[in-house]
Amino acid sequence: MKIGQLEKIPHPTAVGDHKAGTAPTPVSAKPPEASAQVALSSTVSQLANSVSDGAFDTVKVQRISDAIRDGKFQINPGAIADKLIANAQELMGNAKPR
Repeated sequence: MKIGQLEKIPHPTAVGDHKAGTAPTPVSAKPPEASAQVALSSTVSQLANSVSDGAFDTVKVQRISDAIRDGKFQINPGAIADKLIANAQELMGNAKPR
């Protein structure tokens, strides 16, 4: 299948890329139309509202960082599994059936 000669295809230019002494070609003046609407589930809304103020314990972070660096940080897989299961149960309990 012959497409054509590549020399005849104009090269796209980057935004703001224009020759000296010429004005750039304006882009469409009207804003793009919305193509989709997004609705958050009640679970996501609850999670978004429950986010803390962003503060964290810098002393605890430094202590954990030091332990990791020194090779003394102990991982408790049982505690991690228990918290994951508890979080999943909490989310499933709050989720509405479809």
